[in-house]
Amino acid sequence: MSIRPILIHPDPRLKKTAEAIETVTPELKKLAEDMLETMYDAPGIGLAAPQIGVMQRLIVLDCVKEEGADPEPITMFNPEIVWESEALNTYEEGCLSIPEQYGEVERPAEVGVKWIDLEGAAREAKFDALWATCVQHEIDHLNGKLFIDYLSPMRRQMITRKMQKLKREMARG
Repeated sequence: MSIRPILIHPDPRLKKTAEAIETVTPELKKLAEDMLETMYDAPGIGLAAPQIGVMQRLIVLDCVKEEGADPEPITMFNPEIVWESEALNTYEEGCLSIPEQYGEVERPAEVGVKWIDLEGAAREAKFDALWATCVQHEIDHLNGKLFIDYLSPMRRQMITRKMQKLKREMARG
């Protein structure tokens, strides 16, 4: 397993729609392992393949944050929201591609998601609370959408400018 570099906004790849996955291959399983390691190292609770420059419909998530609790990683190929609640929740979201920036985003409180698991089997489950927010946030990445796209244009521009400055500083080393 290896930790992959995470793309920082603004990067044109973060605004593109990812390609559907035809078959779960050993290479894709390895990619999913790398993504989980990268996510845990960051540390984060979700990561989408486009965030590491891979334009495929793959996300990983693990919203278990309690100290000493066993991790519950989920790998989803071609995840798709098939149902959403009318009830909404607002969470202060952040993103590994937009470090140290947060914003309140309102999303459905519960969602039903179907996906293909690591063994190539079709799965479907309902998610609520932080898991629901996280899975929606990661699926947004597969569609070229960032959490800041839900914020006001002024707030979005301010965060984008901060990220441009951060990228310049990182480039200087």
